[in-house]
Amino acid sequence: MTTPFPQRQTLRKEIRQRRNALSPREQQLAARRVHERLFEHPRVRAAKRISLFLSFDGEINTRPLIDTLWQQEKEVYLPVLHPFSKGHLLFLRYEKDSVMTHHPFGILEPRLDVRRVLPVSQLDVIVTPMVAFDAQGNRLGMGGGYYDRTLRNWRQDGSYPIGIAHDCQQVEELTHESWDVPLPEILTPSRHWRWL
Repeated sequence: MTTPFPQRQTLRKEIRQRRNALSPREQQLAARRVHERLFEHPRVRAAKRISLFLSFDGEINTRPLIDTLWQQEKEVYLPVLHPFSKGHLLFLRYEKDSVMTHHPFGILEPRLDVRRVLPVSQLDVIVTPMVAFDAQGNRLGMGGGYYDRTLRNWRQDGSYPIGIAHDCQQVEELTHESWDVPLPEILTPSRHWRWL
């Protein structure tokens, strides 16, 4: 089952508005609850290398999460647009002294340095952003397909994806395209969704 592109764009706009309508207090509480759930997760506790994302546009705030992971001496990686393979991501080590730059969508990312690139298969956990999700684990991203390409072989690679989102990002049903990759788990402030 597929959703025509204009309908997906309309849904993205609606959910982003819903997410951005949360008050600063609601954002703060949501982030704290999601962080607690994430740090209780056995895969996160056991992980040495975790990919995250820098929040923007009302997403769950990942900054405190990153700081805690650094305190636990875990390696944190951020996605970077691949410079030569359109539509793909690279994952670069992110540290307090990382030099940052803006990518074309206005999101901060580490400046490309091949010495800091880690193959996806060596990540233990990939904390995944999304615009919307449903009760079957289907995820709607920003529309570029970057994470769908990255996660296509997660079962074979061993890099375990965990989505994080606000409760208001849940929709009744997301129809999907053949390339969409459902997530095995999604954490929200009120719930831990599992499909495995």
